[in-house]
Amino acid sequence: MATMTILKYPDERLRTVAKPVESVDDALRQTIDDMFETMYESQGVGLAATQVNVHQRFFIADCGDEKPEPLVFINPEIIEQEGHFENEEGCLSFPGVYAKVERAGKIKVRALDRNGETFEREAEGLLCICIQHELDHLNGKLFVDYLSPLKRDRIRKKLEKEARIAAKMA
Repeated sequence: MATMTILKYPDERLRTVAKPVESVDDALRQTIDDMFETMYESQGVGLAATQVNVHQRFFIADCGDEKPEPLVFINPEIIEQEGHFENEEGCLSFPGVYAKVERAGKIKVRALDRNGETFEREAEGLLCICIQHELDHLNGKLFVDYLSPLKRDRIRKKLEKEARIAAKMA
């Protein structure tokens, strides 16, 4: 397995709308394994393919508290949702940035697993938030898009400044 580079905001590739996965094969499974390694190393709970510059419709998640619960969602779609829930979110593409985002409180998602088998899963709590957040990535939408333009601009300026400082130190 290999660690992948996570795209950082304001990289425009994060706005790319992912294309459906045509076939689930060994190459895709290897990418999935590499993404898990990258996500765990970065201490995240979810990672969309678009965040590692792979513009296909799949993401991974692991919201297990006590023990790992790695999940793969290929060509996911939310088929039911209800309620509203506001929670503070972060994102591996926005290091150190957190903001309150309103999401559906409960969802049901249909997707393919890492073997290409269709499944449905209901989710609440952290997994529910994670699925919606990662699905947004696949649609070219970022969690800061839910914020006011002023807050978005502050975040962009902060991350651009940090990137300039990091580039000078490299």
